[in-house]
Amino acid sequence: VQLQASGGGLVQAGGSLRLSCAASTRTFTNYVMGWFRQAPGERREFVAAITGSGDSTIYTDSVQGRFTISRDSARNTVFLQMNNLKPEDTAVYYCAARAGPGLARSRAIYDYWGQGTQVTVSS
Repeated sequence: VQLQASGGGLVQAGGSLRLSCAASTRTFTNYVMGWFRQAPGERREFVAAITGSGDSTIYTDSVQGRFTISRDSARNTVFLQMNNLKPEDTAVYYCAARAGPGLARSRAIYDYWGQGTQVTVSS
């Protein structure tokens, strides 16, 4: 499975961005999809995940209520809508796919990774 992330950019604090991640697979609904991020000098951390059917999601506490993960199975694409962005959200954002059931926060469980897209939030 190849993942292609896009949609990053430079935005002022309080602004919004929508990230997209296109997956090259015919069995997109078989994969749990996740978003992670990595700031300079920091470990890659979990942001959000969504089940293959799209009926369940989880978020890290710091983005709860501001970010929304969703997926479009017809387009084999997962999205991350990011609202009310803060400077601490600045990072490279990665999408990932897990070939198995159940939502997961651990990056070790994900099987495939995209190349990352830079999000920079200015104060």
